[in-house]
Amino acid sequence: MSKITEVAELVEKGKAKLVGAAVQSALDEGCEATEILNSMIDAMAVVGERFKNGEIFVPEMLVAARAMKKGVEVLKPHLASGATGSMGKLIIATVAGDLHDIGKNLVALMLRNYGYDVIDLGKDVPVEKVVNTAKEKNIQLIGLSALMTTTVKSMEETIKALRTSNIKCKVFVGGAVLTQEYADMIGADFYAEDAQESVRIADKFFNDTSK
Repeated sequence: MSKITEVAELVEKGKAKLVGAAVQSALDEGCEATEILNSMIDAMAVVGERFKNGEIFVPEMLVAARAMKKGVEVLKPHLASGATGSMGKLIIATVAGDLHDIGKNLVALMLRNYGYDVIDLGKDVPVEKVVNTAKEKNIQLIGLSALMTTTVKSMEETIKALRTSNIKCKVFVGGAVLTQEYADMIGADFYAEDAQESVRIADKFFNDTSK
């Protein structure tokens, strides 16, 4: 097994305590830092597919993302300037009235692993806090999470407040009770069914020069 393959497998299995040493070993043997980074990204894509297929669940996704984070920490000094710099800045928050944040935390971790500057406002976040932070920080992409049917209304209210405040931004939404149809109904721009999709949305948004 190659060193790069070993790193990828450790990420897939969520072996956070072992990934750092494996990454350092791969570097010591002359493996390119960008190759190692790409192998971890590919590993997380595999994990994302397993989650989507119902083979694993949120806890397994979290430990894999944390393992990748450990690997990235070792890699950073060896990557070319900008390779792990900010790909873009965005807000994520669990909406008012909702105290569930496991999914939101996973999204934050994944986005940070991929180089995004994430302003995590936490859980049970008032509408005004999302709007005011977006204004103050000039944020163009916002992710909102809701786990309960009763708090989807708060999500809708947050989106409406962002629109009426004339903030030029796009909003993606996710959570156990959300569907594409529901996301369309409440005025969201994107629906993220899982953390990996959140990364794809961010990638597409920040690489779209026409926005």
